Amino acid sequence: MPTPTQAKPKIVGLYGVPASGKSFLLQQLRSRLRGLCPANRELYRERAIKSIADQCASTGQLGIVSGHFSFWTEKNPRPNNVYTPADLNVYTHIICLDTSAYDVAQRCLKDQDRARPPASTAHIRVWKDYEKTNLRRLCREHGIVFTVFHPTDTLVDDVLPFMHDIRLHSEAKNLARVTQQLDQTLAMMSDDTDIETLLVFDADKTLCDIDTGTLFWAKSGANTEGECPLKTLFSSSMGYSYASFCQAAFLYEEHGWEFGFLCDEVAPQVIVHPEFVVVLCAVEDNKHVGAVVATCGLRRVWEKILQREGLCHIRVLGGGHIADGYVVTPKVKAAVVSRAREHHGLHVCAFGNSPKDLPMLKLANDAIVVVGMEHSRSKSMDTALLIGIDAYGLQARQALVPSSASPRLTVDKLPLVDITHQDFIQSIFSRHRRLRVLHATDKNAAKLLMTPTRDTAVAGPDLRRAHHRVGLYLATEYVSEILGLEKHDIRHVQGHMVDGHQLMEESRTAIVALMRGGEPTAFGISEAFPRAMFIHCNFSDDLDEKLKGIRTVYVRGFAGIRIVVVAGVVQKKAITCSGALEQLSGDADDLSLVSRISNNKFTARGGTDTGHRLFNTTHLD
Repeated sequence: MPTPTQAKPKIVGLYGVPASGKSFLLQQLRSRLRGLCPANRELYRERAIKSIADQCASTGQLGIVSGHFSFWTEKNPRPNNVYTPADLNVYTHIICLDTSAYDVAQRCLKDQDRARPPASTAHIRVWKDYEKTNLRRLCREHGIVFTVFHPTDTLVDDVLPFMHDIRLHSEAKNLARVTQQLDQTLAMMSDDTDIETLLVFDADKTLCDIDTGTLFWAKSGANTEGECPLKTLFSSSMGYSYASFCQAAFLYEEHGWEFGFLCDEVAPQVIVHPEFVVVLCAVEDNKHVGAVVATCGLRRVWEKILQREGLCHIRVLGGGHIADGYVVTPKVKAAVVSRAREHHGLHVCAFGNSPKDLPMLKLANDAIVVVGMEHSRSKSMDTALLIGIDAYGLQARQALVPSSASPRLTVDKLPLVDITHQDFIQSIFSRHRRLRVLHATDKNAAKLLMTPTRDTAVAGPDLRRAHHRVGLYLATEYVSEILGLEKHDIRHVQGHMVDGHQLMEESRTAIVALMRGGEPTAFGISEAFPRAMFIHCNFSDDLDEKLKGIRTVYVRGFAGIRIVVVAGVVQKKAITCSGALEQLSGDADDLSLVSRISNNKFTARGGTDTGHRLFNTTHLD
């Protein structure tokens, strides 16, 4: 598991009351680990810690420093804190040795090398609790990962995996490990299938109505002052940062061998919503759909839950233990969706319930917000959803699980979807159509027609006429091939009736001009198909009422309508697996593109903006 930040050198502080065994552990670690900064703890503390930080920063080595947090003789009513602000600024991790009070007292009495003031075991217990409580609090406030070790005969062997993990891993490596796990999972799915769609599920409060982390800590008896340690952690200044999830994993590590036992106790108490069991069971029988659970919670718990439900084919991407090799953060979830779409070319449907899931939901082709009962669901999700929808263009639907739950926001803002309905099931398990592209990029006719549209000397009416001709050509040459023609009677010049041809269902076709730059091209299309309806449109919402009864629409529309996008030029990335048009094709019954394809990623402004050039308004930008 990685360090909280890549910017700071990695420096671990060893803490504990005097005679806890810090110096002994440090000597053992130096003999077992290579590449440690040679810290001299006898230097003045403030200067020493800064010097060590400089050394580690310049060499890239791991620093391990034995430090003191406080001194407290039994005759004094309160401890004397000796930690410095420099300590809190430099350390990335702190390990506290929680040696038994009896052992500390005995070592103080028997130490012949240094004079240690005697102390009762009762006083040492109070002192230890004071240091652990305040170290844990200060580490949360300063973004330092903190953990406690109970010294045993195998202390060095217990600590070494932590040191290796701290030294070798970073946030970037953490993401690389998750990506590798996803790639391997998808490779196994694709051995004898052709995966086109990936379902990505959050776990706690999405697949069930329980937070398994909260249940784990309730069973462990470690809740302090009635509050779950995870709630204390995530509500601190660390928030849901990468360092915070590293800290959560270190908290779980403090349970040692009890960790697995507690996971085994938690899993049987979690009931997966039957609605999701149906969907996940169907995945096993479908060769074109796969599913993974991406959870910020405990992988081991969710593997046991899925195994009990007969869903062993569902892979869990989750952490909670150093042995897992990574932690899952909201950013990691988003990266899973992005990787599946952009690298593997999959259509991704993501399910989540809380603000932590929004980065993942924003990147999915289909985003489903799972809404539970009011008393148990996230209180901050409504506000986060509003921001996501209004400010960042999130397009999502909400699934009420159970169906008696009240909706979030309004159904206009966040439309309802019944995940048990056949229409939804079919939309997931039916094979997704790919974008059909017909382009005239290399045609001589296209080269001639496009020349004036790219000529900086052509603007205003002349440019509008050029775009009109492009629209007429693309409609006549390509759209007629895509949609087909139908016969109708016309009177021949010699007076008798003959077969004429027009676009199939031309009178039920709408030409939508995306204003204002799309109007001249749309007029060219209209000349080719004179019986088609012509609609001016600024936003897709404008089409809701205007498209009733329409069979074909040019430019952009909705599921259930046949769509042909006609454009003078389209950037190549728009038609890749993760491109905007390819995304739209997954939702449309039939989507085709007619255009010239360009590799140019230039964003036009002022004199280079087509809309301004068409109407001689370049000076307004």
